[in-house]
Amino acid sequence: MKYKSGYKYQLYDDYEVCIPELSGEYLSTNYIGIHLDGRFVVAKGYAWDGPSGIAIDTKNFMRGSLVHDALYQLIREGGLPQTEAMRELADKILRHICLEDGMSRIRAWWIYRAVRMFGSWSASPRNRKKVLVAP
Repeated sequence: MKYKSGYKYQLYDDYEVCIPELSGEYLSTNYIGIHLDGRFVVAKGYAWDGPSGIAIDTKNFMRGSLVHDALYQLIREGGLPQTEAMRELADKILRHICLEDGMSRIRAWWIYRAVRMFGSWSASPRNRKKVLVAP
């Protein structure tokens, strides 16, 4: 049996959001898709760790953490460019979704600053989740 650890949440239904900055891109993985029109789709069953570090898991942070984690995964795995500009776009999308979901401006600003300062490791190919094997 092979598995990966480190996840807290699993998506119950497909989730879709429009990210205009990704228009013109096309990508399809087992759980994440980008359509040419900018639709970003995360499939049912996708697992992610939610807000990281000392962040508090609140309802107004869940959608943002899902999209942000999926974008960082694509960056980490080479599906999206492994550039500072792409990571910054993912961080701005996180802030935007959190604000849309009713997060206070100050908290969204702190979260944005935190991922800008400390998020590079999470987007790095060196931080891919290891596949574990059970006997």
